[in-house]
Amino acid sequence: MTEPTIYELSSAGRIGVQFPESDVPAFKVPDEFIRTNLPLPELSEVDVVRHFTHLSTKNYSIDTGLYPLGSCTMKYNPKINEVTSRLPGFANIHPLQPIETVQGSLALMYSLQEQLKEISGFAAVSLQPAAGAQGEFVGVKIIHAYHQSRGDFKRTRILIPDSAHGTNPATSAMNGLEVIPIPSDSRGNVDLAKLHDLCDETVAGLMLTNPNTLGVFDENVLEVIETVHRAGGLVYGDGANLNALLGITRPGDLGFDVMHFNLHKTFSTPHGGGGPGSGPVGVAPHLVDFLPAPIVSIIEEATEEIPPLYGLTIPAKTIGRVKAFYGQFGVMVRAFTYIRMHGAEGLKKVAEYAVLNANYILSRIRDKYTLPYDRSYMHEFVVEGCWSDAPDVHALDVAKRLMDYDFHPPTNYFPLIVHEALMIEPTETESKQVLDKFADALLKIAEEAHSSPELLKEAPHHTPVGRLDEVKAAKELVLCCWLPESN
Repeated sequence: MTEPTIYELSSAGRIGVQFPESDVPAFKVPDEFIRTNLPLPELSEVDVVRHFTHLSTKNYSIDTGLYPLGSCTMKYNPKINEVTSRLPGFANIHPLQPIETVQGSLALMYSLQEQLKEISGFAAVSLQPAAGAQGEFVGVKIIHAYHQSRGDFKRTRILIPDSAHGTNPATSAMNGLEVIPIPSDSRGNVDLAKLHDLCDETVAGLMLTNPNTLGVFDENVLEVIETVHRAGGLVYGDGANLNALLGITRPGDLGFDVMHFNLHKTFSTPHGGGGPGSGPVGVAPHLVDFLPAPIVSIIEEATEEIPPLYGLTIPAKTIGRVKAFYGQFGVMVRAFTYIRMHGAEGLKKVAEYAVLNANYILSRIRDKYTLPYDRSYMHEFVVEGCWSDAPDVHALDVAKRLMDYDFHPPTNYFPLIVHEALMIEPTETESKQVLDKFADALLKIAEEAHSSPELLKEAPHHTPVGRLDEVKAAKELVLCCWLPESN
């Protein structure tokens, strides 16, 4: 049944807001700016509150259920993060205040930089980028700037595996580099033979997601990095899947030159729908001078009586500012809280349980779904959402049917190298009971695909709206669904 609009609930004479007396002088508005007919809905306050509260209960969120979106790391966001981010000393400051008045906030940013350096093995970190995609852009821009600073202008190509994140090619193109794809081998690793063929004096670098979007750790990662370095290129690490590595291995120790972090993924800030996000960038020693500015530094060392004075510094060869002011500060507070609450051992357990949870679900369903790469997986895995003996059923049908079992669908049709891909990442914050319920739903759907395929083709059946034409919806936006006929 279609929900009534706010206009349909309107009843003449109802008032929901009492406007205060105007505190500015009256001013005559030109007649051409005055509308004689403004058909706004008339409702009481309780009408409005109940209407929008009722609609909000139809939203799916991480507080109501599992989000198994592969490569998104939609983990539960601890409420302590929200408490700290709303402390008045953090929430009520302004970025134009004198640095002497925001020392606590600068100290937090400096500490977060140091924590990310320790977690990743890099020499320095900039908190400037406002999102993962912007962190990618910054990382590749740093690589480009590094080569140009050395007078090496012939390096115009960047290598990107077909198992990389989809934003990687766009990031490279925006930096003016030619994108050269590299295929995966039969085990989901970078094809070494092809990599060797492509590495020459024109290669600026390689963008490597590890673990990659198949959910596997590249078994030849050290050789891949060494091959690019030997050709004079640099290696960018996509840190979106860092949740699988915390406390286990550090990308900087593996030889990566630059990497972005997704604070909103790995370190548990709510995200989706365009924000908020934060994509700090870490670099090896030879790239420190190219980091985006400003960076929080200690500008006066502490004494026995006086704490250190924090300030903002500009790296010698910086690529410049990439974000207004100093980055997404509220996200930084949440990430700092998350890291401090867990500590080193806790972060290691995060990775261990993320990997355990993914492999547990896979162990439950692997006999009923096709596994394109039969090997051990990290924090996520990819299966095919189709069957040769159920030819009319596709991954989209499986995803839509999951909604009838009260689960958000996993990532669909990505990575592109897997036919009818379902990319599943449960994260470490889900219990065995939830994992079993999700696996049971996937097994039931596999059974239905053969016994009652029409159930899948027509799903979802129990949601406020049925299956939408998503392509049409994206192209033909309906931003206002109802207005009075008199308008």
